[in-house]
Amino acid sequence: MGWHYRKTIKIGPFRIRLTPHGVGHSVGGRKFNVTSTPGGGRHVSVRLPGGFHLSRSIGRKRNRHYY
Repeated sequence: MGWHYRKTIKIGPFRIRLTPHGVGHSVGGRKFNVTSTPGGGRHVSVRLPGGFHLSRSIGRKRNRHYY
């Protein structure tokens, strides 16, 4: 079992996540959300009535190597 650390700072509709791998951020609420990960990935999430949830990666992800 690994140990993880994540600190989230919320400023209005913006969230900033601090992790050992870097800083990620997201914008939006429960219905619509755009997220950028510390590794450079970007995701869009949409929640629709009736329990439907759509999620899609957008753009190109940077390859990051940790040594």
